[in-house]
Amino acid sequence: MHIDGPAAVLRSVEERTAVVIRLLVVCSVGLALVVEPGLARGRAPLLGALVAATLGYALVLAMAEWRGPPLVPPRLATSIDAALALLACGLTGGADSVMVAILPLVVIAVALRGGVVVGRLGALGVGAGFTVAALAGSDPQVPMADRWAAGAWWTGYLVAAAVLVGVLLRMLERQYEDAAESRARARAEHEAFLEERDLRSRLLAAQQARLDGVRVVLHEFRTPVASLTALSADLAADRLSGPARETATRLLAEHALHLRDMLDGLADVAVQEGSPLGRVRERTVRLGELAGAVLDAAGVTPERRVAHVEPPGAAVRCDPQRLRRVLTNLVENAARHSGDAPVELDLRHADGRLVAEVRDRGPGLPRGQEGVVTAKGVALGERRGTAGLGLWIVEALVAAMDGELRFLPRDGGGLVAHLDLPIRPPAPEP
Repeated sequence: MHIDGPAAVLRSVEERTAVVIRLLVVCSVGLALVVEPGLARGRAPLLGALVAATLGYALVLAMAEWRGPPLVPPRLATSIDAALALLACGLTGGADSVMVAILPLVVIAVALRGGVVVGRLGALGVGAGFTVAALAGSDPQVPMADRWAAGAWWTGYLVAAAVLVGVLLRMLERQYEDAAESRARARAEHEAFLEERDLRSRLLAAQQARLDGVRVVLHEFRTPVASLTALSADLAADRLSGPARETATRLLAEHALHLRDMLDGLADVAVQEGSPLGRVRERTVRLGELAGAVLDAAGVTPERRVAHVEPPGAAVRCDPQRLRRVLTNLVENAARHSGDAPVELDLRHADGRLVAEVRDRGPGLPRGQEGVVTAKGVALGERRGTAGLGLWIVEALVAAMDGELRFLPRDGGGLVAHLDLPIRPPAPEP
């Protein structure tokens, strides 16, 4: 189905208005001849036939206009109107014809449809035609000078009408251009406002990202620094010996490596639009060693830890800093809420995916809080009132690794943090 635009609808209304005016003019001419037969100058049959033919012509144009596209182009129809009006003037007294009142309407139509230049030329043509009608159709008693005077008068009048219509058209065009310019300026100002608002939003987002990066760094440095402080104090006081001293020395090395990785991530924050997650640095990691390092970093004592790796001796290719940050936060959270109960860490790698589960025997989560607990600034239970960044950091890291994290109630009480990550196996050694 074709739907006309506003301009097409406006043109259709204008053409229909012209059709109605044409019908009214023809009917008024016929009525004038009926009321005053003397206007026919003894040519009543000829004028009657002319009016009937013109009325039929006007009705045909009207029906064509209402049913579909115009039967005759508008400019051609205006030319025919001018010829019929001049013929009526010549048959009804020439210089003294009352039909001359129709000619300004014809000139206005020519100027509107053809523009300023065509309107003035058309007015000259119609004026010349009326002069011919005045010379040839006037009564014999009308002096030739009066006929020429009437022709010159109406020619000047019609040209003046065409000039006035042209001035009005230019005024309308200027007003339309001013309105279009105002709309364009308003649209440009609106787009500038939207761009400014978008820029302000991006600046605020960048500022928030920088603040989040600082908060993440502060949060993530807390655990290894606390562990380093305690271990170095025990070693300095010579309170450890044998296997305990070897474990403490190994933990110091692991914490130092972890701090180095986090410092690398902090350097990335300065060059990657404030991202608190840093750049991916993949290495081969043995899951058994990762499980022990995570439990040690989270402060879970040997008697409270249960670790299982499947298959035994499995190794993966990943960013160890990110994965360790995720698992350490989850294990630390589980240990905090489990009291003296064991904390279980289960790592399974198969078919290019790593499934990690951290299980505790704590109070679990209130119903409906499974999706809220990872939001930034949310802290539940005994941690309420703290920064609430731990699980938000975990969620952000998991999303950056294209993984999925879910919190599920554990049978018998407690919580299961279920982590599913796409992780490649290490490249085979040459």
